[in-house]
Amino acid sequence: MTTATRSSLSAPKKGDVHRWSQTLIPTTREAPADAETPSHILMTRAGYIRRVGAGIYNYLPLAWRSLKKISQIIREEMDAAGASELLMPTLEPIELFKGTKRDLDYGDLLFKLEDRHGRIAALGPTHEEVITDLMCGALTSYKQFPLNLYQIQTKFRDEFRPRAGLLRCREFIMKDAYSFHLELEGEAGLNATYDKMYQAYTNIFTRCGLDFSAVEAEAGPIGGSASHEFMVNCANGEDTILVCPKSGYAANVEKAEIGERAWSWDHAPVAEIVKHHTPDMPGIEGVAEHLGVAPSGMLKSIVMRTVEPQPRWVVAVVRGDHDVNEGKVRDAVGASVELAPEGEARKAGFVIGYVSPRVVETIPVVMVVDPDAANGGSWATGADEKDHHITGFNWKRDLGSAIDAGKIGVASIRNAVAGDPSPRAAGSVLETRRGIEVGHIFKLGTKYSDAMGLSVLDKDQQKRSVIMGCYGIGVSRTLAACVEMAHDDNGICMPPAIAPYHVHIVTIKPNEDGTLEKAEAIARELSDRGLDVLIDDRDERPGPKFKDADLVGIPVRLTVSPKALGEGGVEFKLRKDDGKGEVVPLGEVVDRAEAAVLGMMGV
Repeated sequence: MTTATRSSLSAPKKGDVHRWSQTLIPTTREAPADAETPSHILMTRAGYIRRVGAGIYNYLPLAWRSLKKISQIIREEMDAAGASELLMPTLEPIELFKGTKRDLDYGDLLFKLEDRHGRIAALGPTHEEVITDLMCGALTSYKQFPLNLYQIQTKFRDEFRPRAGLLRCREFIMKDAYSFHLELEGEAGLNATYDKMYQAYTNIFTRCGLDFSAVEAEAGPIGGSASHEFMVNCANGEDTILVCPKSGYAANVEKAEIGERAWSWDHAPVAEIVKHHTPDMPGIEGVAEHLGVAPSGMLKSIVMRTVEPQPRWVVAVVRGDHDVNEGKVRDAVGASVELAPEGEARKAGFVIGYVSPRVVETIPVVMVVDPDAANGGSWATGADEKDHHITGFNWKRDLGSAIDAGKIGVASIRNAVAGDPSPRAAGSVLETRRGIEVGHIFKLGTKYSDAMGLSVLDKDQQKRSVIMGCYGIGVSRTLAACVEMAHDDNGICMPPAIAPYHVHIVTIKPNEDGTLEKAEAIARELSDRGLDVLIDDRDERPGPKFKDADLVGIPVRLTVSPKALGEGGVEFKLRKDDGKGEVVPLGEVVDRAEAAVLGMMGV
């Protein structure tokens, strides 16, 4: 059985038939004042959602029908991949975060509340701690592995500035899954389940009708090692994806690798060092303009420290027009790193905002330089003195002894940008695309099990930490991303698999010549074949009804009118097509509509 034939259309059940007059579809010609993105504008205008408060929305009948269809596709594919559904509570006692410290990682994003007894709880942003705590009492034998559990649940994050409708909310619907293993490899190992989840996600987003890419990604605040994001390809997307057109390699900015870049310390100096007064100019742009150089001619020295019981200072040096990548610095120094607390860095002797590579001679640091910053005979950089910068810095002349002593290393430590050499195909360069993240899968390892004491005796009676995976899908976000991907000037163009209805029957003069009765007869035939149908039975002028039909974006539109019926037919039109429809004989219209829907779904 193919993935497509597992859709709801193949199930032995009738489709839904609803009248417009008996549901709530409050279309409007005006967009809300705070709406900026197409999905926010169109979903509000089309009567899918209504704002309750900042980042909080009502899902009206059209949206809820689509959300249920997305959820059903997710359930079918997760179940097929061997996962089982459960439901965990929204409230999470703050004590659960004691071991992982993720309440500190989330910071102000975490909603907290206090009950009448003074107990603090959080509204769940995700459920790693809850599921790990559950497994501490439920997993007792190595014979229970592998285990994969998922839920579809409301989640909460206290976004400082909620925006873009359902794309960045404070309350949203999410599918999160967690797998448990004692091994990395083998049939019961994490890697095998990870691959199954990767395929399940590919099936889910393909069935939803989305144009998407799977890209390598950083794990972020959830933690872990390997991860992939599933991004809806969209010109208006909030995330940047870097791709190699030759090899197909794709990754987000935080994860994207850069191909081999030539570099050398042996560039002859072309100028003497000159110190410049740059009062209140710690930023690259202002300093570059003041000095008369381009940002690409400056060095940016970022002070970091390793996250260890006895932390070490790290200085990451990149070109002024580039950004340091924390994950790459971590890999270069072999330890997790964080941006240095400014107060502590100042006490150690760093002049924050004016740090130069020459600090390696005065403060014990691990210095890592990006290849692009290692080239060139003359650089502008900080002077290690407040309100001052220098020009004319040369690596070999000014820090040759530190280089010879091995105090300065070179590694790829910056974010990739368009035009960088591809890491997978010699001669090819990376290109940028825009996307919206709708899914993310992680190899968590033992981060949570170690923090919360989740261990099991293996078959040799040896105590082992449980290895975990984590797999999330933004359900409400997927709906919004779909609208961002599929719309035109007239409204939404919903893919049939997740459209609230498959067929939209528009009646013209519904109270004349048995028009409404004929529309209902067609709807019943379509329903018998498993299609969902909306009948616009309003006694309204044709123009507004056609505008509403385009706005709500149901894939197939059938117009039943006295005129067309007099000619023995019904007007047939696909939402994605421009212009007027064509009149199809009554005896053929149901077959035509069904074939169109199934064809668009790839069945």
